[in-house]
Amino acid sequence: MITAETVAVAFAMFSAIPVPQPTWNEKNMRYVLCAFPLVGVVCAAAYGLWAAVCGHWPVPEWLQAAGYCLLPVFLTGGIHLDGYADTCDALASYADAAKKQEILKDPHCGAFALIRVCSYFVAYFTLCASLTMDRRTLACLGVGFVLERALSGWAVAALPIAKHTGLVHTFATAADRTTVRRILAVLALLLSAALVLAGGVAGGAMVAAALLTLWRYRHVAQTQFGGISGDLAGWFLQKTEIWMLAALVVCRIVEAGV
Repeated sequence: MITAETVAVAFAMFSAIPVPQPTWNEKNMRYVLCAFPLVGVVCAAAYGLWAAVCGHWPVPEWLQAAGYCLLPVFLTGGIHLDGYADTCDALASYADAAKKQEILKDPHCGAFALIRVCSYFVAYFTLCASLTMDRRTLACLGVGFVLERALSGWAVAALPIAKHTGLVHTFATAADRTTVRRILAVLALLLSAALVLAGGVAGGAMVAAALLTLWRYRHVAQTQFGGISGDLAGWFLQKTEIWMLAALVVCRIVEAGV
């Protein structure tokens, strides 16, 4: 099912990691959404490597937090952050669905996109600085990187598409949607169980944050955009990532105060 070419397509599309560039065809696109979570595995490994570096050398705490904040962006090339920025601009317009779609297609960065992205990084950096990156925390964050991509891939295969053009439409129509939905749903369940096992209450809170963000994603996509798109998919992934991180931090604070 998932071949080396399928994995290469997933990494070429959803990461900035250099990989061979295969020609997209029906065979290697059929299950590419199932390979998408592997990008999360690389993000988790990068977190582990950075933690090892910080444990070996006296890296200042603020620099440590900056590394955790920026690593996912460097590894993905900011593809999801781009969608987050465009969607924030569209949502801030309070226009109808057609006008929001026009804003998503506009290559210019609006004021609200800039404000939201800056706010996002401040929040992400502060949350990372608030955590002690022990094995339990790294395990939770690592599983979270994979879970958010499993949910994102599931949404592309399961939810209505806003338009008949664009990358989401390409990936959705090329996929064996029924099989992809089933595989990613099972994977998401397994990852959710792993989060609870690794993090206890904190892991459960992270799962709850991810599922609530998925519900919000579906609601916003259907009511304000007429379906999901590539930009909305990026918005969802970034929102899921920071809300899971926030849930972990809050639980750590509560645990420390008990």
